[in-house]
Amino acid sequence: MGEHQADFEKLGARLAAIGMGDLLYAKAFREETGIRFPLLVDANRAAYRAANLSSGNILHIFRGDNARARSHARKSGFRQHRIGSNPFQLGGSFVFGPGNVDRFAHLSKTFSDNAAMADLLAALGKA
Repeated sequence: MGEHQADFEKLGARLAAIGMGDLLYAKAFREETGIRFPLLVDANRAAYRAANLSSGNILHIFRGDNARARSHARKSGFRQHRIGSNPFQLGGSFVFGPGNVDRFAHLSKTFSDNAAMADLLAALGKA
């Protein structure tokens, strides 16, 4: 996401991320990824519950789409350093507009299920 920050900002967006770890985990994540936008810590996963985000399970690790995503990530130079407090918690991506408008919501169904960057950027053009 960090490498696309300028694309979002050109469209008037501000980015933020929410993670489950503690402040030390967040600091390490920020250093590893180089993100420059706010990174909020939600150790109790209240935001995850409010957004109705699901959890995966051990069987998700063996899914073909996850294996392909791990391989692609490794080839791109990414690696997982530390497992968080709940490694099965799935994420989501959201675009909110002024006036409390939900423009886009993507709730991950498995570990490798991330919103397409093009879809997130396109959501910024919605009135």
